[in-house]
Amino acid sequence: MPKRQRNYSIFSPPSLSMSELVKTTLDHDSTDMLIDKWLEHRNNGHDAYHEWFRDVRERKHAHSQKQTIAWNKGDFVPENVFCRTVDTGRLIPLDRTWTTHVYHHHTMQERKLSMMPVVFTMLPELMLLRGMHDTGCDEIFIIVTDLKRQEMDDVTEYFKLVSRHCFGRTCKPSVERQIQYEHMRLSHTLLRHHRTPCFPQIDLTLRAILYEKRPRFIVLFSHQTTSYSQIFFTHPSYVPDEDIFYDYPTGCPNPCCTDDCEMIRFPRRGLETASILQIKTKGRHKRIKAKDMCNWIDCDVSFGEVPALHLSASGSSDGSEISMTLVPEPTKITGQLCSKCKLVKYCSPEHQRKDWEEHKRVCVKM
Repeated sequence: MPKRQRNYSIFSPPSLSMSELVKTTLDHDSTDMLIDKWLEHRNNGHDAYHEWFRDVRERKHAHSQKQTIAWNKGDFVPENVFCRTVDTGRLIPLDRTWTTHVYHHHTMQERKLSMMPVVFTMLPELMLLRGMHDTGCDEIFIIVTDLKRQEMDDVTEYFKLVSRHCFGRTCKPSVERQIQYEHMRLSHTLLRHHRTPCFPQIDLTLRAILYEKRPRFIVLFSHQTTSYSQIFFTHPSYVPDEDIFYDYPTGCPNPCCTDDCEMIRFPRRGLETASILQIKTKGRHKRIKAKDMCNWIDCDVSFGEVPALHLSASGSSDGSEISMTLVPEPTKITGQLCSKCKLVKYCSPEHQRKDWEEHKRVCVKM
């Protein structure tokens, strides 16, 4: 008997198999090519991103802070710019690539439109957001729309509302009616203005990605010149630090631009302006906890963690007598800072030597 097809509902987790959007995947080689193209077309004298990284280079941040951007030596290329990851505390270069899955309306495929410009438009932001995570960002998800500014604002508020009340919990009747009203209003508005894809498909695809793929962030892209693209984060700890990114470029080529003409809604004021969609489910989904790990990428030693207490039991065959022997608790691993830069920790001199080929590109005496 064939498997019964699930019906779309705004109050239950959808499946990506239900989406009618076309998925175009750009692999690691495509990302490498885009990064090379971005560096090739960058004007060193007037490039806003180059100037921002240069300014960050001159700032003196506390070594103990959670997030760090470090460009201490060499040319302005991704392999010389390092970012501290929010999940493992490692200092890793921005030259790590990723796979991008772009979901779009079928008309774009019929017109043979490439998805490369979509990624290229926000490449610096994607490099930074990718660099903030040691794990969980090998895949990046983008949904392409043609929403105008007010429509993007309204859609953002809708997903915030849904994430607060519907993700993994039962809605109150009053909230359920509000969500139904907003869903209907947005669906009719986008249909009236001939937006593609329609709002039900945007809603279905975005929520399905959140439930099935568990990304650190997802981008709702708009190719309208008068609009912006929205970044949805799935946890507050994934949001860029406002102490570092408060003056991050808007991406607009106009030198007199303001935050209102930004091409991508990057949260320069941290949690205050970030769009966060947290999913709470009834299952035992294990969220990655922030750790402080040895900087060598292949090491799994986490500093500051105390191993669980071990007990050994022995007794007679009938179980009448049992003696418990307390096994001494292992000492806590604190790690050793790099004596030169004081930016990273290692569990052993051996791992420090193994990491030196990469770490030497950022290590300077402090």
